[in-house]
Amino acid sequence: MNHLALPQSLADVWTELKQMPRAMIYNGGTDVLAAQKGQTGFPDLICLERVGELQGVIQKGDRIGLGAGCTHARLLAEPLVNDKLPVLVQALSVLGSPPIRNMGTLGGNICTASPAGDTLPPLYALDAELELVREKGIRHIPLAEFITGPGATTLGRGEILKTVWVKEPKGYNLQYYEKVGQRNALAISLVSLAAMLNLDSQGIIRAARLAWGSVGPTIQTAPAVEEALVGHRLDRKTLDEAAFLVSSTVKPITDLRAGAEYRRVVAGRLLLRLLEPRFDQRS
Repeated sequence: MNHLALPQSLADVWTELKQMPRAMIYNGGTDVLAAQKGQTGFPDLICLERVGELQGVIQKGDRIGLGAGCTHARLLAEPLVNDKLPVLVQALSVLGSPPIRNMGTLGGNICTASPAGDTLPPLYALDAELELVREKGIRHIPLAEFITGPGATTLGRGEILKTVWVKEPKGYNLQYYEKVGQRNALAISLVSLAAMLNLDSQGIIRAARLAWGSVGPTIQTAPAVEEALVGHRLDRKTLDEAAFLVSSTVKPITDLRAGAEYRRVVAGRLLLRLLEPRFDQRS
């Protein structure tokens, strides 16, 4: 490693980039060593953990802004996140271990762009929009367009993820996240599901948002499955039929951790967990 910079502000970041135009920019650093596997030495590094503009959680009208530099632990401690975004809280609570949650950041999880990233299915279900900044400009892009493949994004050189914006999911009175892994803790998901349902007093589904992780090159959504749920009662019959649709929609692969057919079946069967009272998030 030639040089490590710890800028205090975005203005400092732009200054450091002019001095080290090929530097690796990171926040948190839980994936830095993995990214350098097989490489000889480290490049110049710019760490964003002290940049104040990347911190904090705010609400503007019906939109909630999550600072990309917030650690997972900080987000878990935020009252606004706990009150408004239970599906994200559930995902954060099973992400890694306490040390990883205290070091890793929301922006890092997004920019790593792993199909197994725990925060990604909830953020897809929430229709997250990203605010990206560079020295002389800002752009906004839907998260689903930002991630283009495993580890691949549209993040430009000299561009930084500043804020993750989501709309407050009013009316979605059942929010749920679960991942299936090879162990109970520190597990990389084999399949994960984020689900948000709007249920009326009779248990009829009025709206649905679904997103799966680890079953495709990016997070997989299924508008056809969501539409098939709407207007039906949340019961075993409805979810069995939806699970069949899911199995023909997702596009998993076989790797060292699990087979494609296993992932395909589990992706559908996870919907049945919405019937279990311990996952019921209705107010």
